[in-house]
Amino acid sequence: MSTLYHRLDDSPRGQIIKLLQRNGSMDIKELRRALGVSDTAIRQQLQNLLADGLIEATRAHSGGRGRPGKVYALTENVRHLFACECENLALSLYDELLADQGLEVVQRLLDRVGERMAGQYQHQMRGLALQERVKTFSALLDARGIMSDTNVEEDVILLHEYNCPYHELAVAHQEICEMEQKMLSQVLDADVELVDRIVDGHHRCSFIVRREAARQASESHHSDIPSVSP
Repeated sequence: MSTLYHRLDDSPRGQIIKLLQRNGSMDIKELRRALGVSDTAIRQQLQNLLADGLIEATRAHSGGRGRPGKVYALTENVRHLFACECENLALSLYDELLADQGLEVVQRLLDRVGERMAGQYQHQMRGLALQERVKTFSALLDARGIMSDTNVEEDVILLHEYNCPYHELAVAHQEICEMEQKMLSQVLDADVELVDRIVDGHHRCSFIVRREAARQASESHHSDIPSVSP
């Protein structure tokens, strides 16, 4: 089991945290359907999580009559449950490297690190169609303790990551997210666009994955359109 999950187990408490991490805000009815336990059992766990400061309760917007119910969401305090023990060290080392070598050198190093990370996965993608490559990579992320899933929407594939393995580093340095995006593009051999980020307040990082050939064809089509002089 990855160190990112070492503080969570499959108890009702751990399952509630993982559900809220993956889905965002949920009410008791949604938690009951997902867990298959009684409202009383869920309320007991929610009270403990509220007392520990790991979740917060807000009133849901009601579309009908009656008093709106409560929904529950994770607080920032839950980050330490998913954080790597070495994250503070990595941030300190990164800051020192920036101060000593400058952004240009650090950017080159990040590119090399991203290429090395991509190389660890690429051999497992050989011979697979794009959708299968994305699903396989999602499974590999889960094995590392990074909750993820995929879904297909029209002509694109969406890859969602629900916890960040280097959250503190990404908060301070946006280029870390850019490295992740480039690495994914190399691993999947596709055009990858990062559209949502946990560090911006979203409950997940979302990547749009498109076939490289489709993107190039689209760009070629637009470039072939003659310009009209005013």
